Amino acid sequence: MRKLRDGGDAQVFRITGARQSLQDDVRGRQRRYVISMSVRTVSVILAAVLWNVERHVAVVALVLGAVLPYIAVVIANAGRENAPSLPSTFVSVTPPPMIAPPSAATGAEDAAKGAADDSGAKPGAEPRG
Repeated sequence: MRKLRDGGDAQVFRITGARQSLQDDVRGRQRRYVISMSVRTVSVILAAVLWNVERHVAVVALVLGAVLPYIAVVIANAGRENAPSLPSTFVSVTPPPMIAPPSAATGAEDAAKGAADDSGAKPGAEPRG
């Protein structure tokens, strides 16, 4: 979400998975770099001012001033953001359940029932044995 540049109060919402423009990406990287270099400059000046007053704070500020350029360059040179993942256009269909093969007990019952039907016995009657 970002505001319009012409000073309007209307907000523009991103409704697409497209990346932000190259111009906006470069502007954001430059802004982050300038902010981190400003913090580095302040920390180096703070280290010089506090060197004879608070040596511990001056050393911390000096270390921060020495490490920040590397971090700022790495952050500024980081690749463009990835496009947010969009929902898949493919719908996965659950396969229908397989028909289970007849079990041994069910097969024996069906065979007995078939034999009784073939012999002319009435359904539900006891088989002769």
